[in-house]
Formats: sequence, C-alpha cells, structure tokens
Amino acid sequence: MLEFAGKTMIEREIERFRKVGVEDIVIVKGFAQEKINYPRVEYFINEKYNTTNMLVSLFCAEEKLSGDVIVSYSDILFDIDLLSRLIKSKNDIVVSVDTNWKEYWNMRYGRIDYDTESLRLNNDDRILSLGIEDPPVDEIDARYVGLLKFSSTGVEDLKKVWHKYKKEFWGKPWQVSGKPLRNAYLTDMLQALIDEGCKVEALKTKNGWIEFDTNEDFEKAIEWHEKGTLSSLLRIEGYE
Repeated sequence: MLEFAGKTMIEREIERFRKVGVEDIVIVKGFAQEKINYPRVEYFINEKYNTTNMLVSLFCAEEKLSGDVIVSYSDILFDIDLLSRLIKSKNDIVVSVDTNWKEYWNMRYGRIDYDTESLRLNNDDRILSLGIEDPPVDEIDARYVGLLKFSSTGVEDLKKVWHKYKKEFWGKPWQVSGKPLRNAYLTDMLQALIDEGCKVEALKTKNGWIEFDTNEDFEKAIEWHEKGTLSSLLRIEGYE
C-alpha cells in the first residue's frame, strides 16, 4: 500500500480519530483487503467491491450505523481541527466542504476546471445540491471533502432513504451521477436526503485537507511535503 511520510493513509486516519478520542473505529475492506489489518479496529468486507461502489461499502457495516457516526473516505488526509469541529457540530447531517478549494486545485492540476463537481450553498450554509460532474465553475460554492457526520437522527434518515430506494434503483440510474444505486456515490445519497427534505449542513473549511486519487497525487504531496509547501494546504504536525 502507498505510504505518505512513512505511514499508510489508513494509519494516518486512525491516528487522527484516536487523537480526538474516537476509539470505536470501523473499516470496510474490499480491494487488497489482506493488507489492511490494524489493531483495535473492527472490519467488514464488501465482497462485491469490484462491481459496487462506496455507498454499498458503507452499508456493509449497517449494523454499526447507530448513534453519532463519522464517515470518512480512506484516501484523504485532514487537519485534526477539522475533525474536532465536525464532531462538535450539533446538526444531524454535516458535510465538510472547502471554500478555498481553488488554491488546492491550482497546486494540484494547474487549473480549476478539471475533476470538479457541483456544490451549491444557501446563505445559511445549507447544501442545496451537489454531485454534478464538471459543472461551470460558478456552480461550485465549495469542494466536497469526503468527511461527514450523521447524528442518531441523521443515521436513521440515511438508512430510511437507503432502504426506500435500494430495490427499485439497484440496477438502474439513480440520482445525479446517473449510476445505478449499486454503483452510486455518497454524494448521490446526500442529494437524495436533500430531496427527501432533510437538512444537510455544510461545515466550511479553508483548505485543511488533501486527497489521493492517483499516483501523481502521492508524488505531488510528497514533493510539497519535502519543499515545505504542503503547509499552505494542510497542517504539517503529525506528518513529519
């Protein structure tokens, strides 16, 4: 597994959660599952990882979806302050979003009109819509990070929407991605929750995270780290 500054991405995330007092940690494994084995972590397996997507993986651990739940993608690094703010939020569905994403995108791609998706906010920082790929830049009020919180009420809404649409849309297009539900993204689920009348709140950050979609992302992050420029995007403590 690829490492950043001597540790795997998942190790980094586990460290972050434990530093803020979260000990009940669950990982859903799929590809290369034999390489993921960390102590004091509970595991679930998405046996159909090669024909499904992240939403199905999340519900492989449905029995653990109760009470307050933090959901994190496994390919991101984030400031511990962002995680702490998310945990302290009193709203039922809270989504971390980056309002200064253009700085990161310019460092990462040298442009802001590539690998993007829509996200619209109202004046009260509630998310109105999200998840449309490659929209006009003016339809991106912030960048979706991949770090979310559901309260016990939010979790119940999440499960209700999943079970409401699972059978009907398992094999046919569902929500904004146009993918069947078995291949849907978590942003599709968030849009479905919005459509059902749930309040989905944005937790704004200015940078404070990076993601690793490709080997090039790793190479650039390592280069930024070595040059000392990573600190403009992500607090460097813990990554020495």
